[in-house]
Amino acid sequence: MPHHVGENEAMKFLSICILCVLTLWGCRSQGTLTPFEEWEQEKGKIRVLSTTAMIEDLVKKVGGERISSLTLIVGEIDPHSYELVKGDNEKFNLAQVVFYNGLGLEHGASLRCQLKEHKVAVSLGELLLKKDPEHILYTDNQVDPHIWMDISLWKEGIDPIVEALASVDPDGASFYVSNGERLKQEMQQEHEHIYQKLQSIPQEKRYIVTSHDAFNYFTRAYLATPEEVKNGGWQKRFDAPEGLAPEGQLSVSHIQKVIAHLMRYDIHRVFPESNVSQDSLKKVVDACRQKGFKVTIEKEGLYGDSMGPAGSGAETYLGMINHDASVLKRSWE
Repeated sequence: MPHHVGENEAMKFLSICILCVLTLWGCRSQGTLTPFEEWEQEKGKIRVLSTTAMIEDLVKKVGGERISSLTLIVGEIDPHSYELVKGDNEKFNLAQVVFYNGLGLEHGASLRCQLKEHKVAVSLGELLLKKDPEHILYTDNQVDPHIWMDISLWKEGIDPIVEALASVDPDGASFYVSNGERLKQEMQQEHEHIYQKLQSIPQEKRYIVTSHDAFNYFTRAYLATPEEVKNGGWQKRFDAPEGLAPEGQLSVSHIQKVIAHLMRYDIHRVFPESNVSQDSLKKVVDACRQKGFKVTIEKEGLYGDSMGPAGSGAETYLGMINHDASVLKRSWE
C-alpha cells in the first residue's frame, strides 16, 4: 500500500512539474517575440522595412499606428559593408515598402541587389540628389552618403516617405501628410537649437577629427561660419584618417595628413565613433606623441553611422545628433 501511494504522489508531482514548465514556456514564448516575428505577425498594417535606424525613426513618426516597421541593419553594424544574412531575404519578400539611404551607403553586393529588385524601394538620398544636387557633398570624387548628419537636409526625406506610404495606403494619405508636417517643424526647431548651441563655442575651437568621413555634413551645418558655408572654407574644420567607409586599409599618408591638420589648427583632442575601431585614431595619437605634440582621444564616443542603444539618450535620430553636439560642446568648453 505505501508503495502505491508513493508512486501516485510521484506521478502527481511529475504532472505538476510538466504543467508548470509548459505554462512558463507558453508565457515566455508569447512575451519574447523577436522584432521580426512581431513585424511578421502584425495584421492590418503596412509592413515597412528600413535599412538603417536613422531612416526608421522618420518612417515610424510619419507612419504611426498605420504601419508595422522594421530595421534591417541594427546596433553597431557598419551599414557601408552590410551583406544579407539568413532571414533577410524573407524580410524583403514580406515588406510592402523599403526605404534606404542610397548614395552608395548600402554598397554590400547582396543588399544592393535586393534593393534594386524590390518592387517598392525608395532611396531618400537619390531623390534628394535629384531635387537639390548642390546640397550633396563629395569626397575624393565620391558622393558622401552621410546626409542624416545635417537635420535640415535629412528632413527633406520626409516628403518621399509620405508619398510612398500614401501610394501603398491611400486611405492614410492625410494622416501621413499631417504627421510629416509636424515632424518637419520639430526637426527644423532642433536643427536651429543645435546650430545655436555649437555656434556659441568660439570658432577657433570648432575643429573636429573623427575616425572616418562621417561628419562633413555635420561640420558644414553646425560648426562653420556663414561665410565658410558660402565659400567652401568649412572643409578645414573636419578631417578623418579613414574615408567615407571605414573598411579600407589605413595608409601612412592618411596618418601624416591628419597629423598635419591637427598641428596646423592646434587640435589636441580627437573623437571616436561608436561603431568604428579606434585603431586609426590611436595610430594618429602615437605618431603625434613621437613629434612632441600631445593629442588625446575623447572618452565619450560620437554616433555617426548608427544610433545609440536604448536608454542612452541617443536611441532616436534627434537624440543622436543632440548627443554628438553635447559631447563636442562639453569637450570644447
